[in-house]
Amino acid sequence: MILPRAEALILLRKYVKNEKMIAHSLASEAVLHALAIHLQRNAEAWAQAGLLHDLDVEVTNADAYTHGPEAAKWLAGMGVDHDIVDAIGMHNEIATGMDRTTEFQHALAAGETITGLIMATAMVYPDRKIASVKTKSVVKRMKEKAFAASVKRENILECEQIGISIDDFAAIAIAAMVGIADEIGL
Repeated sequence: MILPRAEALILLRKYVKNEKMIAHSLASEAVLHALAIHLQRNAEAWAQAGLLHDLDVEVTNADAYTHGPEAAKWLAGMGVDHDIVDAIGMHNEIATGMDRTTEFQHALAAGETITGLIMATAMVYPDRKIASVKTKSVVKRMKEKAFAASVKRENILECEQIGISIDDFAAIAIAAMVGIADEIGL
């Protein structure tokens, strides 16, 4: 089962109070939706994984050893589709102690992570707007380890494991986020 989006948003807001995390979740939803369309996958399922992947972030205090699997457990108990639950559980590989192996797992890990790099890039532009962010700027920032240092570049590069170059991946993600720029305040 895929939760109706309105229910998923209510669930997200029940557990996540930080507006920056809400914006990250909405951005992740948009990026995963765009990736699914690009790859001709189930856009509704992929978008839901993007939206709910950090559902447990505040309850677990973003603990690397519990964040992800806890949300997956909650969603499984609600009857959410196994593939969505699996991708959410695996987006934090530290907590599972396992490597990501499926296209959906790689897409979620890469997609939710690139949102942070794009948002950080937008913040250094004079207008602080995602619409101003260029693909080449994001790709350049990938090489600057000190810029947005907490962003795991290796997760973003998992885009290559789903057959998308970093340039194309950044372009898809930027376009998706531009589409919801007002919702995420950028």
